[in-house]
Amino acid sequence: MPVQDEPTVTLLLRHGQTPMSVQKRYAGTSDVPLTEAGVQQAAAAARRLGSAGIGAIVTSPLRRAVRTAHEVATVTGVPVAADDGFREIDFGAWEGLTFAEVRQRWPAELRAWLRDPAAAPPGGESLAEASERVSAALHRVLAGFQRQTVLIVSHVTPIKALVAAALLAPPAALHRMHLDVAALCEIDWYADGPAVLRSFNDTSHLGWDLGPQPPRLVRHRYRGGGPAAPPR
Repeated sequence: MPVQDEPTVTLLLRHGQTPMSVQKRYAGTSDVPLTEAGVQQAAAAARRLGSAGIGAIVTSPLRRAVRTAHEVATVTGVPVAADDGFREIDFGAWEGLTFAEVRQRWPAELRAWLRDPAAAPPGGESLAEASERVSAALHRVLAGFQRQTVLIVSHVTPIKALVAAALLAPPAALHRMHLDVAALCEIDWYADGPAVLRSFNDTSHLGWDLGPQPPRLVRHRYRGGGPAAPPR
C-alpha cells in the first residue's frame, strides 16, 4: 500500500459565547443561542478561517454551533452539513446547573464522574459513551473528505475527545484540558500513520477589534476556569 503523504486536516472550532457559558452552567443538549458577543466571536473566527482552504464544514446540530458554522460559511462559501455525532455530551439532571450546584446536590455522583469515564450524570451520558459517539463521527468525516481540510464546529467535550484520540490519551484526560469559547484546534489525520495535534485552544483571532479598521491585536490574560469547569 503506498504511503499517504497528505493528511486530512480537521480544524476544530468551539461555538461562540452563550448565556450559559457566561454563567458557567452545564449546557449539553440545551439548544441555547449565541449572545451578541458570541456572534462577534464567530465572525472573528470566520475572518481567521477565510483563507484556510476549507473544503467542507460539518457542525453539531445544536443552534449555537450551527450559527457559528454559518458565519464561516458566509465567508468561505462552503455549505454546512450537520452531524449529530458532534453534539455536546448529555448532562442529564445536571443540565443548566453550575459545578458548585452539582457538587452540593450530587457529591458522590460528581466524584465518580470525575474519576471514572464510564460513570454518567443521572439520566445523562458518560465521557466514554460520548467519546465513542464522537469517534464514529470522525470516521465519517475521514471517509468522506480524504486529504481535505474540514472545519468541525462543535463543543467542549467532542473537541476534547478528538484531541485525546489524536494523542492516544484516555477519556479521563478530558478533565485536564481547558477550551475557551470560539477557540480553534488543528489535527492532521494520516491514513497510514499517527495523528498530529498542531494547535490547541488558539484564541488569537479573538484579540482583534471587530470594527471596520484593520485588526489590532489586544493581549488578554485568561482568569479562572479550572479543569473541572463545566463544558458549555
